[in-house]
Amino acid sequence: MSFRIGHGFDAHRLEAGEGVTLGGVLIPCEYRAIAHSDGDVLIHALCDALLGACALGDIGRFFPDTDDRFKGIDSRELLRDVTRRVHQSGYVPGNVDLTLVAQTPKVAPYVDLMRTRLASDLGVLPAVVNVKATTTEGMGYLGRKEGVAAHAVVLLAVATRSVASG
Repeated sequence: MSFRIGHGFDAHRLEAGEGVTLGGVLIPCEYRAIAHSDGDVLIHALCDALLGACALGDIGRFFPDTDDRFKGIDSRELLRDVTRRVHQSGYVPGNVDLTLVAQTPKVAPYVDLMRTRLASDLGVLPAVVNVKATTTEGMGYLGRKEGVAAHAVVLLAVATRSVASG
């Protein structure tokens, strides 16, 4: 069996607002992400990891922030498109491990919903998707609540014929 590994990273600045979208879930807080799309760093990092594992480049290649079609777009739409590209490359996600790095917002109450939504968009069971969070203990731009960041690692496996052709 053939496997591919991908890593992704994304970060966005924060400003005053009413919530941050992470893992496809709007989390109420006193900030919002500054971004061309909805600013979902977890999904953006995941898309980069998936594309990287397939040697397809990065998220900016397919969804440039200079293209008005993607202004304010729900990042779950981007993830579904990337997942289709992964399948067309002959692979399926074997597992996904996401790490949010942020002082705020606190995400623990939303992790199960994130896993469910991400798994749905990836076409896998929630057991394949892990979401965890950490802080920088107040250090740096993340610790000062000036931004949020995320890392993603994915393992892809060769797809069965029906997934790759569907």
